[in-house]
Amino acid sequence: MDSPATRMIRIFDTTLRDGEQSPGASMNLAEKLKIAQMLAELQVDVIEAGFPIASPGDFEAVREVAAQVKGPVICGLARCNDADIDRAWEALERAEKSRIHVFLATSAIHREFKLKMGQDEILERAVAGVRRAAEYCADVEFSPEDAARTEIDFLCRVVEATIRAGATTVNIPDTVGYATPSHMGRVIHSLKERVPNIDQAVISVHCHNDLGLAVANSLAAVENGAGQIECTINGIGERAGNCSLEEIVMAMRTRADVYRTDTQIISQRLVPASRLVSAVTGLQVQRNKAIVGRNAFAHEAGIHQDGMLKEASTYEIMRPQDVGFSHTDLVLGKHSGRAALADRASTLGYVLNDEQLNQVFADFKDLADKKKEIYDSDVAAIIEQQIRFHAQRWTLDSYCMEIDSDSAPQVKLTLKHGDQLQTTEMASGDGPVDAVFLAIEKLTGYAVRCTDFSVHSVSVGHDAQGEVNVEVEYQGNRFHGRGISTDSVEASAIAFLEAIHRIDTLQEAMKTR
Repeated sequence: MDSPATRMIRIFDTTLRDGEQSPGASMNLAEKLKIAQMLAELQVDVIEAGFPIASPGDFEAVREVAAQVKGPVICGLARCNDADIDRAWEALERAEKSRIHVFLATSAIHREFKLKMGQDEILERAVAGVRRAAEYCADVEFSPEDAARTEIDFLCRVVEATIRAGATTVNIPDTVGYATPSHMGRVIHSLKERVPNIDQAVISVHCHNDLGLAVANSLAAVENGAGQIECTINGIGERAGNCSLEEIVMAMRTRADVYRTDTQIISQRLVPASRLVSAVTGLQVQRNKAIVGRNAFAHEAGIHQDGMLKEASTYEIMRPQDVGFSHTDLVLGKHSGRAALADRASTLGYVLNDEQLNQVFADFKDLADKKKEIYDSDVAAIIEQQIRFHAQRWTLDSYCMEIDSDSAPQVKLTLKHGDQLQTTEMASGDGPVDAVFLAIEKLTGYAVRCTDFSVHSVSVGHDAQGEVNVEVEYQGNRFHGRGISTDSVEASAIAFLEAIHRIDTLQEAMKTR
């Protein structure tokens, strides 16, 4: 007897829209374009590039992604009003394939306290919004916000009416992460059974992770007939985040025997995509995160190691190569050449031009003089630091630290501003890192408040590189920076300078408006 045919599920990535709403995860235009290109290489079906009416920066980002990124459908978000929808189309009109995504809350709690509107008025406005969007493009998505908490009778009415008005995708959001898998499954099943024109649209789901159930709820929706999943790289997003793209994709692919579904995602690009988003947003992936975490394919227990040596499938349900990890953590050294480094970069999923490779190779050689063994994670860290998407105005040239047990640490710091060297006299702080931060503030002229600071090891061994992530607040906005070095003080300075650069860039942009 033939097995059921595999059903293809669309992947709608909202890293650039919902993902950017994570506190501290704002991205500049160049970073958004880099991530959008990566998503296209990953072969997502739809990229939600932003909310065009939210700000001039969001509008510009959606417009540039629409103009430059080919392959996926480029989507812009809009509320159900004419101004939002017109602005969305203005941003999307140069896209190879475009979609307008309109939304309106439907749950009783949103109707009463947020919108102060009744069911009939909600229905009328939703239909009007879909019709307006359909005048611009044939691909229209409608989301009844907080659908998981909307009365099922009213939800069915709204879905039927918006499909009749021209919606080609109806998205069922679990906006506050309230649903459970059985609950979400029942909602999708009810729509399939009760909405007479449901076959004229794709059912989508957008699940938040407040109870840690976003992936499970999305899978339950797929089991009951959903054809699109909305998700983000690393599961980033508001509050506890969204359904994780890498987890939902590999769950369906690994358990195809259960779900009989798949996606067109190039899974070997998942780890590079995860690293890119982490580097851009400063939101680090926990070591034990499924699929892309550093420990996802690590085995320490003796029994596990013994089984792995005999047959990998005893303790691994996926091959590390299938998601973008190399088979082994290749060790390079100071005698390794440019070709070996280029090959390793390619294996890790990075595409470097000649100029980038030259710089990465120089940094690789510098690191090789400092530590005996260089692992894949070291190579990835070097590459990510060098392929930043903007030119730093301020860079670290050198520092000299004086520390003893009887007085506060003092630092003499030399920075480059463009091609010019600027040196500050001794700055003292509560510790070496605090002294460095104070010296940088004095040189750059930006007085900021450090709101978060973390250090962790990039690779293994006593000479491992340290990665520092710092978040600072300036004039009510938060900015992050990331630095990597075998010297944690140097890594801290690099991270702080990147945060300062982001402030500098924003200040320049505000002056030109």
